[in-house]
Amino acid sequence: MRRFVSCCYVILFSWFGVSLTGCGEKPQAKTRLELKDIPGDIMKVAKEKLPGITFDAAFREPNGSYELRGKDKTGKVREIDIRGDGTVEELQ
Repeated sequence: MRRFVSCCYVILFSWFGVSLTGCGEKPQAKTRLELKDIPGDIMKVAKEKLPGITFDAAFREPNGSYELRGKDKTGKVREIDIRGDGTVEELQ
């Protein structure tokens, strides 16, 4: 019985220690940009893929991609992620 309780403590404290210290590096956050700082070719792709959207927010992802957010005429939020070479990664 004593061995069982000791094992439970070891398991509990090792799990607790991992939860306090984490399991790796903290992921990098997006960097907010002004719309004027978005390269022209990236903005052109965004406007072609999402015509009629008024973009109001821009971010630079840690992997170098750009994320643009805006709203359509009905107020629905739309988002597009574009790589630096102009390739669309995601369209919402």
